[in-house]
Amino acid sequence: MSPYLAEVLGTAFIIVLGDGVVASVILNKSKGNQGGWIVITMGWAMAVFIGVYTAAKYSGAHLNPAVTFSEALQGKFPWEKVPGYVASQLGGAMLGALLVWLCYKKHFDETPDADTKLGVFCTIPAIRNPKYNFLTEFLATMVFILAICFITGPTVGIGSLDALPVAFVVLAIGMSLGGPTGYAINPARDLGPRLMHYLLPISGKRDSDWGYAWIPILGPLAGAAAAAFIYKYCLQ
Repeated sequence: MSPYLAEVLGTAFIIVLGDGVVASVILNKSKGNQGGWIVITMGWAMAVFIGVYTAAKYSGAHLNPAVTFSEALQGKFPWEKVPGYVASQLGGAMLGALLVWLCYKKHFDETPDADTKLGVFCTIPAIRNPKYNFLTEFLATMVFILAICFITGPTVGIGSLDALPVAFVVLAIGMSLGGPTGYAINPARDLGPRLMHYLLPISGKRDSDWGYAWIPILGPLAGAAAAAFIYKYCLQ
């Protein structure tokens, strides 16, 4: 498998299982309805585990533009491959969101609240304050990337043996720092499904909240840059 296809497949696994658990918990008449935040955070952690384990030996399992950006900034990943990886991650995220919509089509139809429908696809802040929302995504991603740096050590990417501890990091961040914004910590995870929300014929949907969309893109990228600088120049 080519590394680009691996990034598509691994990211698609993350989104179909991650957005899938959100759909199960918040959409009407789902058997998982009202399962709660713990179910969502656990589902996302397992989604990351499966995505990373699937793609690790082929691409290093970045599955996240913030990870790719951090690796490139540290000199562990060639810059010329960054656009292809990011495009693959975005495509995989869009594919995963499409599959979730197909599986839960009738539940979207049974859910009248437009914000709930949007929340299946992308993050919505609990309290909308751009400054603090950005800060939360920045800090959560910085913690995430720093943890990955320590887990993977000098290797390039995330190896398959590191899939479980990375999943634990995602679980911990979701439980601890996920409350304010829904912890995107991955620009592709938010932008790809948001684009699918915009494109798909979802009954009763609202706008795709493009005014907020820059925060789960730039916040994680800035956090990744800070983590790369701290790890490379302060902790080594």
